[in-house]
Amino acid sequence: MLSAKSLFQEILDHDESFRLFCSIAASGESQGGWENARIAALVPPSERALAPKITRHGADEDKHGRIFNALMKKRGLAPVPVPPETDYTMLLEKHGIGLPHDKLNKDEPLTVHDIVTYLAHSRVTEQRASEQMELLRKHFADHPDLGRAVRMISADEDNHLAYCHEELLRFAHAGHGRTIQRTLRECALAEIRVYRDVSLAVMAHMGRILGWSRAKAAVLAAGIHAVYAYERAAGWRRMVSLKPPEHRDALGGPATSAPEFA
Repeated sequence: MLSAKSLFQEILDHDESFRLFCSIAASGESQGGWENARIAALVPPSERALAPKITRHGADEDKHGRIFNALMKKRGLAPVPVPPETDYTMLLEKHGIGLPHDKLNKDEPLTVHDIVTYLAHSRVTEQRASEQMELLRKHFADHPDLGRAVRMISADEDNHLAYCHEELLRFAHAGHGRTIQRTLRECALAEIRVYRDVSLAVMAHMGRILGWSRAKAAVLAAGIHAVYAYERAAGWRRMVSLKPPEHRDALGGPATSAPEFA
């Protein structure tokens, strides 16, 4: 019977599929690290107090990229190029979600509106990341090779999501509420489409590597389309709500270091 655990286990047990999985994850995390570092450097003067938290966010993402690369190295594997159709981060940018790289590559201060856009984008994508890592933690928290990495990354993603809630609520109370809600909705609807397309692309690559039958591939594709249909109808709403997080000032301290993988 197909299940999330059995599917992940199959991918993790095969060197080539594991290498592709980790390469995609490492690339996305590293890209997020760069983006957050640039945003922290360009924060407008009125929001300089936010810069250390954005820096911490970026440092966490960099750390996650190093963790995925270390997991590959432990198995004697080298990263592979990420197929463009599986590049979640870059596809989001192409759909106008987040701050464009041409803006981040300049040395001009961002605006408060830019920071609100960044936080709204992060609130949506961190919801996805938190849920994905929660699923992995549910099934692999005690895995001898992956357990520590899964637990650490999952905790970080939860912190990132809490930080987004807290900062967006602060901006909403300062008068940016309508902009935040409009941006969150636009981001969420775009993200669920990109997530569907990336999921289909990743499963297609995994299917070729693992030799899945047409029937199995069709079942998995149908499942991805079913998730999208639910999210398009109502599920996207979980990505746009805001509430005070249980963990306040979640990114108020320094980033933790990546564990060693012998």
